[in-house]
Amino acid sequence: MEHWITEIMDAYGYLGIFLLIALENLFPPIPSEVILTFGGFMTTTSEMTIVGVILAATAGSVAGAICLYGVGRMFSIARLETIITNYGKILRLKPEDIRKAHAWFDKYGARAVFFGRLVPLIRSLISIPAGSTHMSFLPFLFLTTIGSLIWNIALVYIGAAVGASWETIVGYMDIYSNVVYGLLALSLAIFGFIFIRKRIIKSHG
Repeated sequence: MEHWITEIMDAYGYLGIFLLIALENLFPPIPSEVILTFGGFMTTTSEMTIVGVILAATAGSVAGAICLYGVGRMFSIARLETIITNYGKILRLKPEDIRKAHAWFDKYGARAVFFGRLVPLIRSLISIPAGSTHMSFLPFLFLTTIGSLIWNIALVYIGAAVGASWETIVGYMDIYSNVVYGLLALSLAIFGFIFIRKRIIKSHG
């Protein structure tokens, strides 16, 4: 996949970055870490600029997030889980991915839209519960843009700084992603345990 991503960026420049980042929001397993760090590296070997790469990536992030926000407004979480159960292999998603995003949104509210943009996997899917809970569009758009901008600036500058060693950064980001996934799974397990325990205590009270 990395070879395919870098070929598109080589061929289409800013447009390729925009389209790939938009797709990354719609299909989270497409790694934004590869797109952004390679985009940063390309600013050292082509006429592309850091500002141009960041703006193209942010526009793509916002476009993809708006699409998922619209999906959230059209479908309930239960309906989305059913769709992903049936077509998850094509989308490379699992029903629990939707539940994680919804739990994150329930816990942090509107702040989840901003902070969620800094968390792998959640950064894409957080737009769905924002839409399904009918969060106001303008605050959603603002928080999504700012969160995406921070994420994009960080990775593009890292890619430009390390140059040809950009793939090493992708490896470190994979470790970061795995740690985040583990912490999310642990948080959900603790939340589930507390919830069930309270229900049991209440039923015996």
